[in-house]
Amino acid sequence: MENMIGELFQPMHLLVVGIVALFVFGPDKLPQLGRTLGKAVRELRGAMNEPDEVTKDSTK
Repeated sequence: MENMIGELFQPMHLLVVGIVALFVFGPDKLPQLGRTLGKAVRELRGAMNEPDEVTKDSTK
C-alpha cells in the first residue's frame, strides 16, 4: 500500500494534476485554492499530533 502511495506523488503526476487544476479552477482561483489546501493540511497535522500530546500529559 505504501509503495502505491509513493508512486502517486511522482513529479510527472503532480505536474499533470497541476495543469488539470489550472484548467478547472482558472489562474485567478489557484492561489486561494492553494492557501485553503495548505491551511487544511496544517490543521490535519495538528489534529493528528494532539493525541500524542494528550497521551504524554496523561502518563506524567
